[in-house]
Amino acid sequence: MALSSTLFGKLKFSVSKANGLFKVFPVASFSTSSRRSAQVMVRDALNTAMDEEMERDERVFLLGEEVAMYDGAYKVSRGLWKKYGDKRVIDTPITEIGFAGIAVGAAMAGLRPVCEFMTFNFSMQAIDHIINSAAKTFYMSAGKINVPIVFRGPNGAASGVAAQHSQCFAAWYANCPGLKVISPYSSEDCRGLLKSAIRDPDPVVFLENELLYGVPFEVSDEVMSKDFILPIGKAKIEKVGQHITLVAHSKAVGTCLDAAKELSASGIECEVINLRTIRPLDEKCILESVMKTHNLVTVEQGWPQCGIGSEICARVIESPAFDYLDAPVVRVTGADVPMPYTKSLEPLTIPQAQDVVLAVKKVLNVQ
Repeated sequence: MALSSTLFGKLKFSVSKANGLFKVFPVASFSTSSRRSAQVMVRDALNTAMDEEMERDERVFLLGEEVAMYDGAYKVSRGLWKKYGDKRVIDTPITEIGFAGIAVGAAMAGLRPVCEFMTFNFSMQAIDHIINSAAKTFYMSAGKINVPIVFRGPNGAASGVAAQHSQCFAAWYANCPGLKVISPYSSEDCRGLLKSAIRDPDPVVFLENELLYGVPFEVSDEVMSKDFILPIGKAKIEKVGQHITLVAHSKAVGTCLDAAKELSASGIECEVINLRTIRPLDEKCILESVMKTHNLVTVEQGWPQCGIGSEICARVIESPAFDYLDAPVVRVTGADVPMPYTKSLEPLTIPQAQDVVLAVKKVLNVQ
């Protein structure tokens, strides 16, 4: 089998299949980012983003459990209490329904609260404030009352914390009109998108990942600039490829990149899309990629039913991109069970790179 096409209207490539392997020639080189200059951990990217926004706007304040004197349960707010004091970095009692309500009221009154949940599993205690108060007030007030608030904290599976502390809430909150939902992967994502979220006039749910807090990512001088922000609602192509599109968010982006590296050794070049934002979804980026590669696999750590992958599949089917598909879309998701506590079972409930590799080979019908 041989195919030829034009990439971005300029670069031509040819694809051949022999002995079950895909080969691409000539090899095109792409760069979607500027020169890298430093490594920054995710927690430090979040910390500097909050620090700079608090310095920039005195209406911004942080509240949550252990965010002040203890520097945050995951040290994301390290140093902020010492710098800004009790009025702007506030330790709260262990009552999410209480301090989330205070934060929403403060936002309605003109402040810009950053409300931290020690884990988004605890946000269920406050979900009435998030959905019925924060998300709906702008609409119900006929546009007279903005609610500029950020709800942030770790989301999804961590390690050894079992069923009640391991859920992914991306699909839960993305279902609600009035909310913007962000699920970052890298230090660049976290820094640029948190700054944008704090400046946004609407409520934003900012879903971090506990296992990524201590991971360093290379960033450019531009990313560390105080003026650096990323647009909400725009995805990023982490890796350009020709044969299949992989779409993921948060930690699953790293899983896709690991799988893409392994598949590249077999001549299969994956295009990896980091969604960054779940609502609004960058539909244009996804559809253009699918129309180029003709194949799609979605990857997420959340449950399969009514998940982010399900929404992406629906949008592809309802769009002109459907006619470009060479095979059915495959979803790689978390297992449809509560997270087990047993260490040996944890990896079986969360997508691994090998699961993505097998899904890609299934779609492309190669061994």
